[in-house]
Amino acid sequence: MGSPRPPGPERAAEVRRLFAEQARSERPDLALLCLLVGAAADGELDEAGIDAAQIELDELAGRLPFRPGGPRSWATTLAGLLGERCGFRGSPGDYQRLESSLLHQVLRRRRGLPILLSVVWVEVARRAGAPVYGVALPGHFVVGFGPPEEQVLADPFDGGRVLSGPDAELLVQGATGAPLHPSMLGPADPLDVVVRVLNNVRAWAAVRPERSDVALWAIELCLLMPSHPARLRYERAQLLVQRGDFLAGAAELDAYAEVVTAVDPPTAERVRGQARAARAMLN
Repeated sequence: MGSPRPPGPERAAEVRRLFAEQARSERPDLALLCLLVGAAADGELDEAGIDAAQIELDELAGRLPFRPGGPRSWATTLAGLLGERCGFRGSPGDYQRLESSLLHQVLRRRRGLPILLSVVWVEVARRAGAPVYGVALPGHFVVGFGPPEEQVLADPFDGGRVLSGPDAELLVQGATGAPLHPSMLGPADPLDVVVRVLNNVRAWAAVRPERSDVALWAIELCLLMPSHPARLRYERAQLLVQRGDFLAGAAELDAYAEVVTAVDPPTAERVRGQARAARAMLN
């Protein structure tokens, strides 16, 4: 069975509208944003499917005991439910699957990347009243419970294993070669989590040129975030040209050139040349 395929143009436009609306709301809903990423990837995920995924998160939260105690008790209780009884965890092979970055598929398969498994942990625990948040360690997303002075970290990719200080140090050193800094342990903003999810999707597509459709919708969702690097417009333009949409790609190249012309005229002129070349491909 192949990777999911995006929806048709009408549904894709509706998903982008809903995503932009939620991303720019006063209190973005992390679960809903991740499910809309899934809807952009998977044409089979409709509104009923999104509702069903939210209901499943509610039901999982309902299986937790009422306020089990402090941060460590919350962490071990979540690990017992999600990691042991429900079987949520990850493996190296999950990095090769697009489904590992799609929340509805992670709920179905009980497998995923660290960041998506962490979203499951956070959303289930939050619904149950836990003091929980995502922690964006470099290279490996985990979950935190409690205030900084009592913080307990858990690794959903490893079934929710509670991490000691040295465990967290090793995760960071393995990913970056640098020591763990206290600033890395703060709560991750929901929009930053979604951008990291989309960056994972883009990395998956980057080594699969035949799936430029995935790279395109991922970049288009990134462009709907309240803030984003201007260079994403250039990357979108390149993808459009690569996919044979020469006019749209050329227009996007010209628009990017206008953005950078005041700060980098040589780059702007080079990009305008690329736009002319793209239009010439129509002849």
